Amino acid sequence: MRSYATAQNTGGRGLQCDAAAVRTAPDGTRAYVVLDGIGTSEAIRDWTRRTAARLAIRAARRGDAESALRSLYEEIAADPDRQDPYTRRYMPSAAAVVAVAAPGRSLGLAWAGDSRAYLLRRGIAYRLTDDHNERRVLPPAATNPEGGSRNVITSYLGAVYTDQEALDIYGHPAIEAAARPLVDGDRLVLASDGAYEPHDEAGHDLYVELDDGDLRGIAQGFVDLAVETSRKSRPEGEWKYVDNATVLIAELTD
Repeated sequence: MRSYATAQNTGGRGLQCDAAAVRTAPDGTRAYVVLDGIGTSEAIRDWTRRTAARLAIRAARRGDAESALRSLYEEIAADPDRQDPYTRRYMPSAAAVVAVAAPGRSLGLAWAGDSRAYLLRRGIAYRLTDDHNERRVLPPAATNPEGGSRNVITSYLGAVYTDQEALDIYGHPAIEAAARPLVDGDRLVLASDGAYEPHDEAGHDLYVELDDGDLRGIAQGFVDLAVETSRKSRPEGEWKYVDNATVLIAELTD
């Protein structure tokens, strides 16, 4: 039986511009990827799908989430058209998160943007990533209760900042990485902001929403509820702005 599942809901957008990919190396190392395309167009949709597959293949072969994401980020950034501030504005980009699970090793993670990774363990959903967005740069404070916008991301595949340049501007590197030891029963969740944000804002318990039942059913129910919750939070005339939602759920241990 497959130990992972993905699900998507287009929301109010005309196209699904998120993508998920899973690839497994001959030694059993498996890479999981979710990309959230920035904007809505056929070009963005197609680029995001291809790029998710490229990242998953590279991460599985290398067995290293950070190395795979960093090398692809640098490769994309090196395109002369990306280096031109004018042409870069019209080129596809995406928030990215990648996880690598290898036999006998800790879970490896890397990300650029605000797609998230969670680990479900014994009744708790642990968030493993820290968003790259203006909310992180300008957190809520007494003088600015709302803080920066969580909808303006500060790093992504398609950007050209080095780690140091991003640190100087935003206070975080262009790419971040983490590792987490695993125990029996752990479950990985990767999600685009259109999937996790409505649940966050409504105060839903992510463990409850993601833990019990068939993986495919859980995944589809999660993105469908995210879209339904987002619609309920706004007038019907604004439903067209409801974001794409994508989730990937994987059993990491027996």
